Amino acid sequence: MPSFLFASDSLKGSLTSADTARILAASAEAHFPGCSCTSVPMADGGEGTVDALVAACHGQTRELGVHDPLGRTVAASYGLLGDGRAVVELAAASGLPLLAMGERDPLETSTYGTGELIADALGHGCTDVSIALGGSATNDGGMGMMRALGACFLDEKGCELEGCGQDLAHVATVDLSRLRADVRAASFHVMCDVDNPLVGPDGAAAVFAPQKGATPEVVSLLDQGMCAYADALSRACGTDVRDRAGAGAAGGAGAACMALLGADMVRGVDKVLELVGFDRLLTHADVCVTGEGHLDSQSARGKVVSGVAAACARRGVPCVAIVGGADADAIATCGVDAVMPLPTGPMDVGESIARAAELYRLAADRVFSLISMGMGLR
Repeated sequence: MPSFLFASDSLKGSLTSADTARILAASAEAHFPGCSCTSVPMADGGEGTVDALVAACHGQTRELGVHDPLGRTVAASYGLLGDGRAVVELAAASGLPLLAMGERDPLETSTYGTGELIADALGHGCTDVSIALGGSATNDGGMGMMRALGACFLDEKGCELEGCGQDLAHVATVDLSRLRADVRAASFHVMCDVDNPLVGPDGAAAVFAPQKGATPEVVSLLDQGMCAYADALSRACGTDVRDRAGAGAAGGAGAACMALLGADMVRGVDKVLELVGFDRLLTHADVCVTGEGHLDSQSARGKVVSGVAAACARRGVPCVAIVGGADADAIATCGVDAVMPLPTGPMDVGESIARAAELYRLAADRVFSLISMGMGLR
């Protein structure tokens, strides 16, 4: 009997990874009675990464009160994965969904709450922390996060700054003398699917600040401030990260992680695959079924389907993707052996989402019917 591995991302707004795994297992059993089915939740470092990793690693979620982007108390959680490992989503404490449209202001927002989550993980003995960057409401260069870990950002008069976007231009000194000792003893990994530098036309302010409420004038102000901030970081850590790929992620939080935490930058899906032991799971798999909401030009740049497909290719395991929708060009570049879209005919996105469970069952049945036919031909 064949052995199947199911490793799908959630289909946002409709099906979770666990939902897809249940449907796939039922369909596989119907076509191959007695087959072996193993499932592992997947994510790419964005929303849902903590939940996926906690489930896959049999960890636990820890919730605590932290500060949101505007300094209000909010409940946020992170994942404890065992063996001293933790995973933190920046968006949990510093994300755009925490603010109403009228509250978006990258001059005022801070990543302090994310730092509080990291500090709590360190306080619980974690020595290996993965930080998923994405969906931030901030453009503070990660100052707020680092302040929560003990760093001080001082202006030219030696006064400590709050660490929000409007403070970037005033940073003269970065004082790390009060940085938590457990920060220095830990290893940090940044899960990121963008490669933007810190400053310039492709930098944190120019590309991402407008969606966080910045006008063109504010974008220019933030970018100028980020240049001064980059100089201060360089003086503090002895290396210039302004042009490093990913430094501009999450409003420049990527730069702080690199310069002040010594973090390595990895594609989110690659880190998830590592943490769940995906290569080990592939050892006995005959076919892997993956998927995501929509297969598009971004899929090949670090989304779940392309990451899973690459891992399968290295092991020689055929990989099929069941997706909510797909662009023709993306099908040729995502790396899978076959793609099965959910729609069975012309329909809009709303109908596809409303009928997601039904359409996914039909797609799963088509996939396993074709596998069965192929095995018979072989």
